[in-house]
Amino acid sequence: MAPEDHEGATSLLQSFERRFLAARALPSFPWQSLEEKLREPLGSELLLAILQKTVKHPVCVQHLPSVKYARCFLSKLIKKHEAVPTEPLDALYEALAEVLMAKESAQCHRSYLLPSGDSVTLSESTAIVSNGTTGLVTWDAALYLAEWAIKNPAAFTDRTVLELGSGAGLTGLAICKACHPRAFIFSDCHGQVLEQLRGNVLLNGFSLELYTPTDPSSPKVTVAELDWDEATAAQLSAFQADVVIAADVLYCGEVTLSLVRVLKMLSACQRKSAPVVYVAYTIRSQDTGKLFITELEHAGIYWEEVPPHAGQLFPYEEHSAIVILKLVLNGRHSVG
Repeated sequence: MAPEDHEGATSLLQSFERRFLAARALPSFPWQSLEEKLREPLGSELLLAILQKTVKHPVCVQHLPSVKYARCFLSKLIKKHEAVPTEPLDALYEALAEVLMAKESAQCHRSYLLPSGDSVTLSESTAIVSNGTTGLVTWDAALYLAEWAIKNPAAFTDRTVLELGSGAGLTGLAICKACHPRAFIFSDCHGQVLEQLRGNVLLNGFSLELYTPTDPSSPKVTVAELDWDEATAAQLSAFQADVVIAADVLYCGEVTLSLVRVLKMLSACQRKSAPVVYVAYTIRSQDTGKLFITELEHAGIYWEEVPPHAGQLFPYEEHSAIVILKLVLNGRHSVG
């Protein structure tokens, strides 16, 4: 195999691995590139390698995506294989038979591989919007912010980090595993989201009760209920946050105004220096972010856009327009 062919196969294999473990939509997979590779002499070997990196992956074996998802993936993989004049691969049909015998659950797992070789695994709802909240799934801006954090660990190392609207917990768990914060506070306001969040923290090997300060690689992790409309200065001050993060929380005007209220309160209540804030959001329309920026300027909160980073680690949609704003709270605001 020529070097460029080997590089192409490796890239294809990695794309299938990352997308399958994260249970991304099947149309987003590079199926056309796979079809081209299957026409080559080593096409069957590539299919077996894809099988090992997806359904047979050690992370997947332990934390399976939804049964329906795995079944649809294998069916499509088999269809691509059968379209090429070659010998049948028993391993593909055996894997499908195993999946067909598995029982479906209302929860599925999504896993995200970190550069260290570790992974973050989340238990998520199989519905996009479930039980009246959008916090039960991971959105693209959370992946983008986690990716930026991994590439900029100094922003979080040995700091106390407060996450607003943690949702399923991907960003915070990635920071806890890759950036070595001193402490991390996950927060949200919906009861079922908080329940799932606690489960995901435990699923990834962190304790919500025991803390060993002699182990610098294990931050103190807590999950807090925080309603932005009811939060008090005392409650926010008690977090003692050095850094505050939020991802994909600007999905409606009311929520945006509530977030700015919390940011103004954080600015006013800090005893020491005010925290640095990073807010990531996906631009879904021309109005996304405009209200937020307008309200920041009215509040006198300085903001700047973080430069886009290169090198995608996680399988969010490449065409998504995602930005990260860095806010500097100056500590002079009062909350009306």
